[in-house]
Amino acid sequence: MNLEEYKGVFVFAQQVDNVVSGIAYELLGKAKELAQPLDAQVTAVLIGSGVKNLVDSLAEYGADRVIVVDDPELKEYRTEPYAHALSSVINEFKPDIVLVGATAIGRDLGPTVSARVATGLTADCTVLEIGDFPLVAIPGKEAEQKHNQLLMTRPAFGGNTIATIACPNTRPQMATVRPGVMQKIDPIKGAKAEVVEYNPGFTPNNKYVTIKEVVKAVSDVADIMDAKILVSGGRGVGSAENFKLLEDLAAVLGGTVSCSRAVVDSGWKNKELQVGQTGKTVRPNVYFAIGISGAIQHVAGMEESGIIIAINKDEDAPIFDVADYGVVGDLNKIVPQLTAALKEAIANK
Repeated sequence: MNLEEYKGVFVFAQQVDNVVSGIAYELLGKAKELAQPLDAQVTAVLIGSGVKNLVDSLAEYGADRVIVVDDPELKEYRTEPYAHALSSVINEFKPDIVLVGATAIGRDLGPTVSARVATGLTADCTVLEIGDFPLVAIPGKEAEQKHNQLLMTRPAFGGNTIATIACPNTRPQMATVRPGVMQKIDPIKGAKAEVVEYNPGFTPNNKYVTIKEVVKAVSDVADIMDAKILVSGGRGVGSAENFKLLEDLAAVLGGTVSCSRAVVDSGWKNKELQVGQTGKTVRPNVYFAIGISGAIQHVAGMEESGIIIAINKDEDAPIFDVADYGVVGDLNKIVPQLTAALKEAIANK
């Protein structure tokens, strides 16, 4: 494999029902950052049926070029035709880096494609940067250190350590990233991208599944990733009933209630409300961590919040290490008093 042939940062621009998923814009933002030290182009790969109208939005969020694979076989997501489309793009255009969102679709597509193009894939990355590998040159082997590598960092061993992974000997370098981890850029209104239409041809075979019916469930649970204020509770809240204290506080602030994994495991709250490594990554303006110890798995999902306010009876709880403001005490006393004080302040405004 001639690594010099592989150029550019590619992003799988996921779309569903002709709507670009937010993760695509987030990855384009990160791709622009990664492309700068490489002096490379950012390319969005748009796969679907009747999706050419989405090109301009990808350009506004950072794509220099959009490769459009448009075919009736791609109307709904199915592993085989989508994997054929993306792997064909990779083989034809030879990208240096490929980023895929760690969504339900991306978690299926990314590993399938990486296997087909015979490269590695690092899943659920929290940090992506360009650097040297090994990170520190081995004495006497400085000449063997490789530069301008994609360094992919992710939690490992249940979140108890952080691993930085590189793929120095094969291309492309592939990574999946969960929604909410990276930040999209402010849209550049009127921006245009080079458009390349590419179709490798699709011949249905025994790997093509047949979709009999699409059932769309409507959830009445607010998406915590969109919330500006989150009031999050952990095991220390004590019970499902005690979450009423947090709900009252959230109602006064116009916020949303979220929770830690321990709360979901206890059956107190729905998994859609879970923040953390195995839940959702959030970036609210204000994050209340109430009765949450602050294990690394949870912190990974909320440490980029604007202001973090922790309430915990354990003064040594790790959550205080990342909090901007901390209150040590009984949440059963503190939260109702805080809610009452906020109500009064708002009423007297």
